Amino acid sequence: MTKMNVRNKNSKTVRRASLNWQAANFLTKVNRFKKLQRAIARLSPSWQACIPLAAIIVLIWGYAAVAQTPPKPSTEEQLASLKVGMDTMWVMVAGMLVFFMNAGFAMLETGFCRQKNAVNVLAKNLIVFALSTIAYWSIGFALMFSDGNGFIGSSGGYFLWNVADNSPATLEAYQGIFDSLNWAGVPLNAKFFFQLVFAGTTATIVSGAVAERIKFLDFLIFSLLLVGIAYPITGHWIWGGGWLAKVGFYDFAGATVVHSVGGWAALMGAAFLGPRIGKYRDGQTVAMPGHNMSIATLGCLILWLGWFGFNPGRTMAVDPNAIAHIAIATNTAAAFGGVAATITAWLYLGKPDLSMIINGILAGLVGITAGCAWINVPNAAIIGTIAGILVVFAVAFFDNLKIDDPVGATSVHLVCGIWGTLAVGLFADGPTTGIYTAGPKAGLFVGGGFDQLIPQLIGIISVGGMTVLLTTIFWAALKALLGIRVSAVEEAEGLDIGEHGMEAYTGFVKETSSGNRTEGGYGGSGGSGGRTTKI
Repeated sequence: MTKMNVRNKNSKTVRRASLNWQAANFLTKVNRFKKLQRAIARLSPSWQACIPLAAIIVLIWGYAAVAQTPPKPSTEEQLASLKVGMDTMWVMVAGMLVFFMNAGFAMLETGFCRQKNAVNVLAKNLIVFALSTIAYWSIGFALMFSDGNGFIGSSGGYFLWNVADNSPATLEAYQGIFDSLNWAGVPLNAKFFFQLVFAGTTATIVSGAVAERIKFLDFLIFSLLLVGIAYPITGHWIWGGGWLAKVGFYDFAGATVVHSVGGWAALMGAAFLGPRIGKYRDGQTVAMPGHNMSIATLGCLILWLGWFGFNPGRTMAVDPNAIAHIAIATNTAAAFGGVAATITAWLYLGKPDLSMIINGILAGLVGITAGCAWINVPNAAIIGTIAGILVVFAVAFFDNLKIDDPVGATSVHLVCGIWGTLAVGLFADGPTTGIYTAGPKAGLFVGGGFDQLIPQLIGIISVGGMTVLLTTIFWAALKALLGIRVSAVEEAEGLDIGEHGMEAYTGFVKETSSGNRTEGGYGGSGGSGGRTTKI
């Protein structure tokens, strides 16, 4: 048999098998249909009538499902959604960096204080953000950013409950009660979170200045009052569309809104409390060195890192040029501030004091905060340098006034916050230079005259006056009702034992005596030790 005959035979066999399968499949379907007919015939007439109705319902349901399928978004809508997502991610990450600054403050303040108060300082820095969250969420955010008058927000938004807001819509498309934030194209919760971490920073600033002698309960109550009332009022004036914003006052990232307010509150707290026992004797300032400069240095580095969220994050949008410029200006000011403070302390005090180096870096960071978006990098270096010099002399200035600030919070945040706010009126480039298109007028030193400097002075004086007034009321009320200072015995023993009933360094040498000597003891074991000279 030839190959052709074999191929033809195989083809016929395949076709015949296919026809047989098709016939069998058809017969199977016919049998199933007949079975269905017999099943329907056995149903009652009422149930038979339901069958067409069910078919109609299924058809209508399918049509409705198809009709409700949303149309595919356009390219423009997809790009807009992507931008909102990217902006939101940037705002949240920046806010998390600012939140992490709480760890920096905790390390810095603990290291600058004596070991017998370490638990107390850590506890205050930990709980203060929790308290700030409650105060700001309940009333602070609404008072600061809701629509109202030039003095305070009054449109509601308390607890962020049932809030009229269509964020991330912006500008004219925005419909809600937070018009002062309508420029930020992110969801409302993202706006709140970023502003919350700023509010928490304000309360944390106070912690260091009142360390080692304030009652824990009083600090907690004051933090609630500061974040819930005082901070939102002055913040509304500037960032909430209040009267200072209308007169042309500018503060990009909070040199006045955050740092000066925290500094004024810290100053009044330190004044009401009075100095620590033994701090001033016979007209002389007695050094009370911090117990752990290692963690103080770590705290400084954490704060330096956090500032890259603090300042650039205020863009509230992924603007590459703005973010990069702000980050470089911020870092430059910090670097020059640290170097300037090192040299100044070396010349003025005779030694390159590490605490002054730390505070010099922080001074540069605070000094550039108000104008970081509007000042070029060379001028940022000048601002940081002056801030680093100022902080060294500010520490001595407050000591001469017998204002005892264990960590230098008033020198860093108040003095350099004021300087940074003034610097906007001195060094702002102006909106025609290319750095920015909307913002402060050109500063005095770049040919702009006094047009921007005068609003900055008005803002410094008005915010300072209101903060001093409100915090004085708070501190005075707490002092009268509860007493704000621990007993002399508790202060000598340490607030760790007196306020918390525990020690931070169980098993290590503990300071127990006054003066220039310490008694060595091993806290956990109760063993005795020799006497060592305090360093």
